[in-house]
Amino acid sequence: MVKCTKCLSVDSVMRAGFVRGQQRYRCKACKYHFTNEKDTPSPQRKRPQATTISDVARVLGITPSTVSRALNGHHDISVNTRQSILEVARQLNYHPNLLAQSLKSSKTNTIGVVIPDIERPFFATAVSGIQQVVGEAGYRVMICQSKESYETEVSSVQALIASRVDGLLICFSRETENFDHVKPQACRGISLVQFDRVCNEVESAKVILDDWNGAFTLTEHLIAQGARRIAILAGPESLLISRNRLAGYVSALQKHNLPVCDELRAHINFQSDSVVAILDAWLALPTPPDAIFAINYVNAFDLLVALKARGQRVPQDIAVVGFGDEFMASMIEPGLTTVNLHPYRIGQQAARLFLQQINQEEDFEPYTVVVSGDLVVRQSSLKKKASSSSKASEMVVEI
Repeated sequence: MVKCTKCLSVDSVMRAGFVRGQQRYRCKACKYHFTNEKDTPSPQRKRPQATTISDVARVLGITPSTVSRALNGHHDISVNTRQSILEVARQLNYHPNLLAQSLKSSKTNTIGVVIPDIERPFFATAVSGIQQVVGEAGYRVMICQSKESYETEVSSVQALIASRVDGLLICFSRETENFDHVKPQACRGISLVQFDRVCNEVESAKVILDDWNGAFTLTEHLIAQGARRIAILAGPESLLISRNRLAGYVSALQKHNLPVCDELRAHINFQSDSVVAILDAWLALPTPPDAIFAINYVNAFDLLVALKARGQRVPQDIAVVGFGDEFMASMIEPGLTTVNLHPYRIGQQAARLFLQQINQEEDFEPYTVVVSGDLVVRQSSLKKKASSSSKASEMVVEI
């Protein structure tokens, strides 16, 4: 109900058209015409505008170009003027327009990093190494994870390229067999660095692990502990790291005149259910393995759990070693013998390769950096030196 604003009558009020978009009323009792403010639509809130260089200049009564030069550190601006500009910019909450800057300079000071899984300690630590190096050089990092999916990896790479990143650092998913999305025509001149899981058909800077030597050392350690039927739980054959670690394992067996048995070699997709199925098949053999080398430390954990559930003693019945060290390797019982891959160092090296490439531009010749690991010996492999204590000290051997 509308009440007359003059005589306060309610029953006598009637509509009387519109005035400037507002409903007009007429009171028959007092002959008064009026509008009701409640009928006036409230103005839409305007989105707050970001502070610009012009806003800073207007406050100080100077030109926008002077503000721009001061914010970019030009030496032709006096110290007092620069300090005044910086103070006003801070008060007005001014932030530079990164998109405008990138369009002007053709640089975004941003790099994209694509990894399989941020929840894996190895990849999270590698990203930390990348951020430490490029952060000190003034670069920001955009992180994408493929979750081991080729399609997700491709879409992530395409999104980063569309965002005009200055560099792309990538560790491929286990599904990736086609690498067209990182070839020069796709990357549009963006600096590319591959790390950990790499592809030799794409010419770029690379950071890889000393996979062959690490696998050779682990296998030889098992042989030194008396193991003679050593099984290997390898990854997908398409992955270069799987092939290199398998080659190191085979070379160690051949060096010590031990047979290379096809029945003791399995290629899996790193999934836990695959580990259990292969283990049951090995335990059902007339002569089961006396040691298992898992090229992925997560699968080594799967083995330890599954062996315990099946009443197998580690290392007395079957020794277990993995590739890649993280905090769980020393917490699990028995502690896992493995190779420390130094993921932080890998990330740092990948970042340094990017910076070197971006600084040298046309003069940069792609090359590969090889990072060596350390053999970390724990209770899971000590067949000859099994301790009566439930907690054995670990031994680190430089490879």
